[in-house]
Amino acid sequence: MLELQGIHKKYQMGDTLISALKGVSLTLEDGDFVAIMGPSGSGKSTLMHVMGLLDVPDEGSYRLNGREVAHLTEDELAVFRREVISFIFQQFNLLPRMSALENVSLPLLYSEQKMDLERAKVLLERVGLGTRLEHRPNEMSGGQQQRVAIARALINRPLMIFADEPTGNLDSTSEKEIMTALSELNASGITIVIVTHEEDIGRQAKRLIRMRDGVIQSDERLQPLKVSVLAAPDGTPLSEASAWVTGLRNIGQHFYQGIKTLAANKVRTGLSMLGILIGVAAVVAMLALGRGAQKAIEDQLSSLGSNLLILRPGALRTSGGAKGEAGAGTRLTIEDASSLQDQIPSVKATAPTVNGRAQVTFLNKNWNTSVNGVVPDWARIHDMAPPVGRFFTLEENQKRARVAVIGATLVRELFGESRSPIGEYLKINRVSFQVIGILPEKGASAFGDRDDTVVVPLNTAMHRLLGKDYVDTIEVEVSDPSQTESVQDLTLDAMYSRHKVPLSQRQDAFQIRNMADIQAALANSTKVMTLLLSAIAAISLLVGGIGIMNIMLVSVTERTREIGLRKAVGARRSDILSQFLVESVVVSLVGGSLGVVLAWLITVVLSTIVGWATSITLSSVLLAFFFSGSIGVIFGIYPARKASLLAPIDALRYE
Repeated sequence: MLELQGIHKKYQMGDTLISALKGVSLTLEDGDFVAIMGPSGSGKSTLMHVMGLLDVPDEGSYRLNGREVAHLTEDELAVFRREVISFIFQQFNLLPRMSALENVSLPLLYSEQKMDLERAKVLLERVGLGTRLEHRPNEMSGGQQQRVAIARALINRPLMIFADEPTGNLDSTSEKEIMTALSELNASGITIVIVTHEEDIGRQAKRLIRMRDGVIQSDERLQPLKVSVLAAPDGTPLSEASAWVTGLRNIGQHFYQGIKTLAANKVRTGLSMLGILIGVAAVVAMLALGRGAQKAIEDQLSSLGSNLLILRPGALRTSGGAKGEAGAGTRLTIEDASSLQDQIPSVKATAPTVNGRAQVTFLNKNWNTSVNGVVPDWARIHDMAPPVGRFFTLEENQKRARVAVIGATLVRELFGESRSPIGEYLKINRVSFQVIGILPEKGASAFGDRDDTVVVPLNTAMHRLLGKDYVDTIEVEVSDPSQTESVQDLTLDAMYSRHKVPLSQRQDAFQIRNMADIQAALANSTKVMTLLLSAIAAISLLVGGIGIMNIMLVSVTERTREIGLRKAVGARRSDILSQFLVESVVVSLVGGSLGVVLAWLITVVLSTIVGWATSITLSSVLLAFFFSGSIGVIFGIYPARKASLLAPIDALRYE
């Protein structure tokens, strides 16, 4: 079954090179029970580690079931360890955060990608621990822990068990129990190899090998070898395909193990995810603030329309007027508005307006507000149809009717909460007007309170209130937004022609604003500010990632022996890498989830108390999760790779 030829193994200790094995040759048969004895430093433990595939020889040949294994890769050796060989360690090497059932099932995580607790229960009952299934190692005696280790060694149905000083830390009663259990396992056909210092323990084996100074001094057969009842493998691992199983196959178990590990160190885990939590909260909150500000701007400008042009008189120098004043030659008229609608096919409607301020009174209350004289189309263009009452008609405009539509602020200041203004009469600059409607509420903006206004028919405002024979602006609605630029040019050309503006003075004659350009400029500015704030907030994510990497490096150092144990029971490098990487990702994702919750609370506070507009979108949440998960992967790779590259024997010898 096992054949060693000329095995050499050397260790470097400081400046000294120590030869632990010096040309050892040895053959073991199936079903044998071998004890290896010798003084400390004789090389017996090193020999067992080489035979158990935990260590590799520097020179020589090692054939297992006819296959040369001395120079296989670590992952190939891991497959052999989990399907042919098992270990019983002197220090038991049970994981303290796992129950007896979970400790016994651990090798199945790597051989079958699941932890079969039922099979572990049967084995624990077999070794007399049926009442200790859920107990952790610190709740059991040394003998009970060793029996858990024996049950763990049997879970993969091995053909060979290596036991390093299995009775070294036990009392005499537990010692007898363990040796009886090993003898029974050997009687069932399992090959047993133990390393011991005790003569009476060595004499209970069927074959006794004595070593000194790295060589075999004697090899004595104490009992005849019986034919093994177990069929030996043909030299191929029982499940060669399992070497190709990816981390996705047992990702659920890795997450479960990762969560349990992190839960065992709650304070440290919480502190490590704090940086990610703050970073995600900052990024999501900043994106929410930026999106809220952008939406508020869009809402404020939506009433103006993205396909709207606003024409104003310029600062043309005319006779009797200094430059900087609107001369008579550039004043806009109602006829200008009508001509634009008639001459330019892409113009859907025009809305001339005048504006000013006036004192509004009702009974004993008065209020200074803005007055806007408009045409009926103005309400449709700006989506300002009154939710209560109605807007005035074209006929009322032509007759200069004294009717008014007022804003919500005016309603509160003059009529209060309980009185309806519809049908009531108020005075604007001592002229009585009947209230026929209430404008939709728009709220305050950087330009003032948009609800603090009164809207009256254009002709009424010009001739009864403000005394103007010209209009202040002409709003031009374009039927097709794609034609806005061409309509803008045609509008200016038409005004130059109607007002006979000389070519040399056209630059200052009229001003025209394209609302689509204004919206785009504001949206771009808001976007730039949002990205800038988010970039600053993302620094927190970077700091959090560095914190996770530090914590994971500490975890690798603390759990070095655990890593060695997992490799001893069959874990490959990819398994260890996946486990530590998953733990890092778990910290990041949990921190990211809590960060999203914190960001939501921040936006609620800002909206409720400060009054800022905020908007958390699904895309910002998904982006935060993506970055937090990426941080976990990026900053977890180095600690995880460091853990996966540890040699099994070096990890087990740690401390």
